[in-house]
Amino acid sequence: MRDEETESLVRRLGELRVEHRDLDDAIARLVSDPLVDQLQLRRLKKRKLLLKDLIARLESRLIPDIDA
Repeated sequence: MRDEETESLVRRLGELRVEHRDLDDAIARLVSDPLVDQLQLRRLKKRKLLLKDLIARLESRLIPDIDA
């Protein structure tokens, strides 16, 4: 992988991690609210899970292939 691609992936990973952390905070605030909109909460949790999967995929792309 070229250095430019690696830098781009690392930058994107940082952005996704920040968004994931922000969603985590938002979900924690919503859960503590007794009048929480369950649909909104479900959507946020689904988005958070999607981000987690995307982060894992990008991280695996950064791991160099090992010749067997």
